[in-house]
Amino acid sequence: MAVEILDTLAREAFEEVIALHDRHSGVRAFLAIHDTRRGPAFGGIRRWSYLDEEQALRDCLRLARSMTYKCAMAGLDAGGAKLVLLDRPELDLALAYRYIGDVVERLGGRVYAGPDVGSGVEELGWVAERTRFATDPGPDGPGELAQSTSAGVVAGIAAALRHVDGSERWSERTAVVQGLGQVGSGVAGSLRALGARVLAGDTDSERGEALARGLGVEWVDPCAELELACDVLAPCALGGIVHDLSLQRLRCRVLAGSANNVLAASGHGDRLHERGILYVPDFVVNSGALIRGALFHMEGVRVPVAEIGDRIAREVALLLEMAADEGLPPARVAVREAERRIRATAAGAQN
Repeated sequence: MAVEILDTLAREAFEEVIALHDRHSGVRAFLAIHDTRRGPAFGGIRRWSYLDEEQALRDCLRLARSMTYKCAMAGLDAGGAKLVLLDRPELDLALAYRYIGDVVERLGGRVYAGPDVGSGVEELGWVAERTRFATDPGPDGPGELAQSTSAGVVAGIAAALRHVDGSERWSERTAVVQGLGQVGSGVAGSLRALGARVLAGDTDSERGEALARGLGVEWVDPCAELELACDVLAPCALGGIVHDLSLQRLRCRVLAGSANNVLAASGHGDRLHERGILYVPDFVVNSGALIRGALFHMEGVRVPVAEIGDRIAREVALLLEMAADEGLPPARVAVREAERRIRATAAGAQN
């Protein structure tokens, strides 16, 4: 494993990976810093029950690299990082997140930590007690992070529909939203408000059904979401939903949501393209919270949520036009464009 991981770090140009352990809080975690050539690295703290440490590390590396691409495609002078915390029964959450805050503070602004799966308002509050370089969930922080991501996803979906059909025509659309967390609920509610028929599912059925009723959307069995015929499938839970088995079940025309790393492997983007499904890369469409948080930390401004949506819509439209002109899958073009922007920054810094 060690040699293979080191080969991965070299091949994908990671700057540093730190293994974290704290006997007082029970922390076992990894912090990956992918690329800081454009500026400080931004990344969330993901707390999850991984099968083992190898799975946690691989997830950490993939998410950190994706954050670098996300920053580049969002036009931010920043790079990517990620911290994954292995969720275990013996973990003392308050001590663990304060310990993470101490780690981030020692890095002196090289890394900014934010929300992710398992790390919400309470957890970020503990981190922010110990470091200046984390999202403060209180009134002194950037605020409206989930709303920013939801707005960007909806704006990206609108841009994708205009690309394939020339207009949104919301009243004629059916959208399936997978996951009704803060962002997924925002996406579902916004699409419904625009006039679309919206179906939604969540692994927490009791909570999810109640949310669906409140939003005025139709509840569906989460096991059947991928097979529903729809204009738009919006994955807003965990990533990796498009893999060899699920890909053949998809009956959507557009795939765009807030989940990170929707594709289990990069080649699945090519296969979506072959099937005629327009995939809007997640690191392009789900950057709303990143834009809001990064510009608050770096420039001291709170960019309006509507402006963030417009910004993402323009980027999505440009990407899809570029991919169409070249006849290439958008996922492949997005990675290439992100890497081009990163190289351009590095070359400029050397001159």
